[in-house]
Amino acid sequence: MVIGNQARTLKNIVSNKMKSSSLRVLAVSSGKGGVGKTNIVANLAYVLSKQDKKVLVVDADLGLNNIDILLGLNPKFHIGHVLSGEKNVQDIITEGPAGIHLLPAGGGLQELTQLDDEKKVVLMEELDQVSSGYDLLIFDTGAGISTNVTYFCSAAHEIILVATTEPTSLTDVYALIKTLHIKHAQKYFRVIINLVNSEAEAQLIFRNLTAVADRFLPDVSVEYLGYILSDPVVVKAVRQQKAFSDLYPNSKVTQCINRLVQKMINESQPVTGEEKSALFWRTAFTVQ
Repeated sequence: MVIGNQARTLKNIVSNKMKSSSLRVLAVSSGKGGVGKTNIVANLAYVLSKQDKKVLVVDADLGLNNIDILLGLNPKFHIGHVLSGEKNVQDIITEGPAGIHLLPAGGGLQELTQLDDEKKVVLMEELDQVSSGYDLLIFDTGAGISTNVTYFCSAAHEIILVATTEPTSLTDVYALIKTLHIKHAQKYFRVIINLVNSEAEAQLIFRNLTAVADRFLPDVSVEYLGYILSDPVVVKAVRQQKAFSDLYPNSKVTQCINRLVQKMINESQPVTGEEKSALFWRTAFTVQ
């Protein structure tokens, strides 16, 4: 059902605005934690920024501050201050390496883990105020199928899912795809396979995932976006609280990130259906 007149009004404002906007909105998610999702987001954002793209990363794993710690940042304010009305989004934007802009999530705040409808509208109104200044807005969501995760995924133009070779990772990614499709009418997904030893291994894992999706979710499109090789420099960079693409620009894992970024820059906005590209953040106004 649709929530309130305020939501309907905001829907019209944002829809009309985004039809003429070049802003590209991505949600990066995963079925389970520990697959390297946030690290991928941080390094995609870093390399995109180095390519002169204006990037805003929203740490949408609300209640757990992750990406700011990963990048060695210590923000004073977070999204909780926006939702309480104490600050607006512009007040809490934190600048990271290469000019990345970050909206921190705030750590240890249980009240943010399940946003109610009113707070969702407030957040999207605030994001709408700053969105015109960016080329890309990236939601780094939590893992799993919580309402926050499905909300931010459904609100984006593109849904990128991160999986690894672990069977539980694939099972949980499929569960997320199924939930987003059945309960939120999502049909288009892109997948990055992380922590592999070769591209051949990544493609095998991807084929296993799509075999199940093709059989049980025939209306769903799952696209192979790319792979990230396992590389010991990742752990070294995490310990130094830096992006590995910054510290180790010639490493094999950074080369993987560079290929992903180049693919994203070269392509036109992926086909995600006319309705989805026209109506930005449409599920900010729909409650399941």
